[in-house]
Amino acid sequence: MSQQDKIYAFCDEIWERQIIPELIEYIKIPAKSPAFDAGWVEHGYLKTAMDQIEDWVRRQPITGMVVERIQIEGRTPLLYIDIPGKGDDTILMYGHMDKQPEMIGWNVDLGAWKPVLAGDKLYGRGGADDGYAAFASLAAIMALHERGIDHSRVVVIIEGCEESGSYDLPFYINHLADRIGTPSLVICLDSGCGNYDQLWLTTSLRGLAGGTLRVRVLDEGVHSGDASGIVPSSFRIVRGLLDRIEDSSTGRIRAEVLHVDIPAERKVQAREAAGILGTHVFDKFPWPNGVRPMNDDLSELVLNRTWRPTLSITGAEGLPALEDAGNVLRPQTALKLSVRLPPTLDPHVASSRLKELLEKDPPYGARIEFEVEKSSCGWAAPSLVSWLADSVDTASKDYFGPKSAAMGEGGTIPFMGMLQARFPDAQFVVTGLLGPKSNAHGPNEFLHIPTGKKLTAAMARVMSDHYINRGSPTVA
Repeated sequence: MSQQDKIYAFCDEIWERQIIPELIEYIKIPAKSPAFDAGWVEHGYLKTAMDQIEDWVRRQPITGMVVERIQIEGRTPLLYIDIPGKGDDTILMYGHMDKQPEMIGWNVDLGAWKPVLAGDKLYGRGGADDGYAAFASLAAIMALHERGIDHSRVVVIIEGCEESGSYDLPFYINHLADRIGTPSLVICLDSGCGNYDQLWLTTSLRGLAGGTLRVRVLDEGVHSGDASGIVPSSFRIVRGLLDRIEDSSTGRIRAEVLHVDIPAERKVQAREAAGILGTHVFDKFPWPNGVRPMNDDLSELVLNRTWRPTLSITGAEGLPALEDAGNVLRPQTALKLSVRLPPTLDPHVASSRLKELLEKDPPYGARIEFEVEKSSCGWAAPSLVSWLADSVDTASKDYFGPKSAAMGEGGTIPFMGMLQARFPDAQFVVTGLLGPKSNAHGPNEFLHIPTGKKLTAAMARVMSDHYINRGSPTVA
């Protein structure tokens, strides 16, 4: 049996014997991020989830490992794990344990807090986003230890408010700055994969500007037959306001300040990713019959979800349920806006511009307010140095078969931009398990177990190569 086969065998065993059972218990905990659970302290679910992860970490036979729960007053918990290695270099590994809310639409036999193991998939909220990260990070290190393979010092950070924008994380990073040091490699296991057939690196993440748009025209609802034609509809005003920022016929964001020039390298990368994925670029989504994507050009679809701004309406208020909808001209309409931003755009500038566009010149003198709630930075990865590019390709070939692939992701991980600003010379390996139909944040979310095992082994290979090329005393 080859060395890589032995590494994979270890990862396979620890996933089957320990990680899957731990994730089953973790999924049961409704550890919603603070943005979705105002009573998170009293409810105690974040604490329970962190307790479980910390307990498992402390039981692992890693010599010299330091484990510390850190919780600054009034802030979410963070788990700090420091694992000694050889040489003077440091690897920083990242994950989170807070979760998105339940969401409607789960299949009848599934549920957010109901773990269901079905073949290669483990269903339930948070397993792949991002409960597995702590377990897989340590498993990769233990796989190296089991084979007697050297690695650099590793610091693992597991936070508790990523789904709320990681607003607590800067305080912890500052608090731990001297202990973390200056990592030369950052590994993040909170991203996606274009397919389950190879190792995927995330090369960019979009930022996010979000908030609530409120339009009020009356102090209370009135008979629609009496008032319509005199009192303007709050919904019609909202439609007009949205037209200020989005072309409703194409979905293109009209506000040019929200666009950036897309780097040529990323356009090439989008074409390559589209060539690998083919129609999987769009057919991974649960389309009703007859519905089609916004563009026939696959590479343009990749760029749409990775480098172009988009608007999503993620919630509404002031609209009664259909069965309760009487003949009433409603006094107000409120919408939750989620605007994904290009990776390199300043989210605070974007939020400020959105507020200005939506609130200026209110039609009919209506009361209009856009309350900014999120301004999260995007991230664009530095190019990989040659040894790391080779390592990632080799790891993909060893454990998946084909060489690695790369693509931007449409979501936001604020930690990445923060870390790159703090450690500008670090290399980044951002990857994850969220592949086709895994549906993070939505109903029927699942973790693809074979990919979890392969990814764990692949990260062990990358950490070994990091020591050889960065940390070993033989490196000039």
